[in-house]
This record gives sequence, C-alpha cells and structure tokens, in this order.
Amino acid sequence: MDLLRRVPQLFVGLFLYGVSMALMVESNLGLNPWDVFHQGLSEVTGISFGWIVLLVGVPVLLLWIPLRQRPGFGTVANLVVVGFSADAALAVLPAGEALPARIGYLVGGILLNGFATGLYIGSRMGPGPRDGLMTGLAARFPKISLRLIRTGLELSVLGAGFLLGGTAGIGTIAYAVTIGPLVHLFLPALTVRPRAGHAVAGAGPDVRPMPVP
Repeated sequence: MDLLRRVPQLFVGLFLYGVSMALMVESNLGLNPWDVFHQGLSEVTGISFGWIVLLVGVPVLLLWIPLRQRPGFGTVANLVVVGFSADAALAVLPAGEALPARIGYLVGGILLNGFATGLYIGSRMGPGPRDGLMTGLAARFPKISLRLIRTGLELSVLGAGFLLGGTAGIGTIAYAVTIGPLVHLFLPALTVRPRAGHAVAGAGPDVRPMPVP
C-alpha cells in the first residue's frame, strides 16, 4: 500500500522540481550550479533547457557503472520528468521583466525547490543521477568527505556553466545558503517511513537530501 503514496509523491515532486528550476531561470538572478551548467549548454547548443537537463543526466548516470551504484525507479523517472516539466513551465511562465517579479520568481523557485526535494527524496524510490554520482564517489573514495566531493563537483559545473554563458548571481548564493535548511525542514515530514519489518522497495542506495536531480 505504501506504493500508492510513494509513486504519486515521486512524480509530483519531480514535476515541481522542474517547475522550480524554470522559476529560477525566469528570474534571471542566478541558478544553482548544475543549472548554470545546463543553461550554458542550452545557450551554446540551441537545445532547450529541459532537454539539456535530460541529456546531461544520461552520461552522469553512465558514470554510476564504474562506481557500482544501483539506480532505483525514481532515478529513471528523475532523468525524464524533471527536464520535460522544466520546459513545460518555461513555455507558460510570463517573462519576469520588473525586478520585483524576478525576485518573486527567485524566492518562489527556491522555496518550491526545497519542498519538491523533500517530496521526491522522501518517496525513497532512488536518488537522482547527480545525487548518485556524488554518493557513489563518496563511497569509492571514503577518505574524502561527501561535503568536499559535492563542493568540488558543483564548483566545476558552476565554472564551466558560467564560461558557457549560464546565469550565476545572487540567486546562486541564495540557493546555496537556503536549500539545506529548507530540505531539512521539509524532508522529515515528507519521508515515507517503511512499515516495521518491511524494506522499502526501489529505494536504491544512499538516498540523501542533496537537491540536484
């Protein structure tokens, strides 16, 4: 019966995550590091932002193989749903031209991102491709802290994305400062707890609150 909650929660969370990405894109005030990279690639290639999110996720997921990470159902769903929902939201959101509207998009995007992260991670159906890459590297190199691995990866994609024309700014800093506390707030209330004596099917390894699908 848990699946009756977990599967809808997963898809709602992934859909809202894509919408939160679109809100931050429309704010034009700065994106999270991976989305700076996605936007930069989109600018260079002419491929839509959502498709770039999906296409980048494929090689990232392939990097799981040498790291011996096992994807869950949510991992594959993450790969597909987030990019398409981001493109759908970008197609209907009015442009944020005035500064108050852009700030509203940024704040709304960050808050929604934290809530959506709690939903999809709380469904316990497998981490996103980028989450799994970080946890896989941490397992492969146990002497290096997870915090250091995550910071190194995010600084790398942030720098590459900025050079490609992605938007880094005050929103990038605001996201970095607030997303941890937001996930900490939402995740406990949204996590589906397994029943006593029952394993959570499809959870996959190392499902941790790292909001980078």
